[in-house]
Amino acid sequence: MFFLLSKLLLYAILPVGIWLTVRMLRNPKWRRRLLPVIIGLTVIGPNNALSNEALLVWELPPAPLRSLAHHDAGVLLTGITQIHKSPHDRVYLGPGADRLTNTLWLYRAGRIDRIIISGGSGAVGQVAHTEARDLYTLLRLAGVPRAHILLEERSRNTRENALFTKELLTQHPEIKSLVLITSAFHQRRALGCFRRVGLAPTPWPADFRTTDRQLDPDYWLLPSAAAVSRWFLLLHEMTGFVTYKLLGYC
Repeated sequence: MFFLLSKLLLYAILPVGIWLTVRMLRNPKWRRRLLPVIIGLTVIGPNNALSNEALLVWELPPAPLRSLAHHDAGVLLTGITQIHKSPHDRVYLGPGADRLTNTLWLYRAGRIDRIIISGGSGAVGQVAHTEARDLYTLLRLAGVPRAHILLEERSRNTRENALFTKELLTQHPEIKSLVLITSAFHQRRALGCFRRVGLAPTPWPADFRTTDRQLDPDYWLLPSAAAVSRWFLLLHEMTGFVTYKLLGYC
């Protein structure tokens, strides 16, 4: 039930919010109050610098490779493949592919000895294969030995990533230290979930949706469609984080 509700929550919030706004705008008193807010949002929404700055505060910052000590395994969280794209004779990577490339980088650099891929399918209906299986295929093509990859294919959300990874680790007591590899905007929630189940991974943020701060006037003044996407991403993740906190998942 929680899985389905988590999928529908944001889609339910947006139309309700729009409906309430329209109703309030019909009232002259509320219209006078809301009009400056709407104008402000129209200016702030597409502002590249403001959206970038807001997301920079939320994302965990990148860590230099030299700062990461050796760990027994890296946990690669899925959510980066397009499982509904056919034909199903290949893997379609979507936004967040840096999670995979960063994992491979850490493995090749000798920072992790094994790779745990955690993720079943986030789809509501049936799918041809799991996301973990897709990423397994790519890692094998990249030359990672079969013996160095562990699969967790049941989880459908971040909480289950943590629960089922811990369950998998009971079968591998030799793995003592972990690196958690996921998107920078997702690290706070993921790290909280893993710590809640008793694991203590080292975070490795990847897939940054922000850029470095710039002095270029274009950065501060030109509107950007990417800015709106950043605001929605931040709203979505903060909603998820608060929900997980209230439920005691992280």
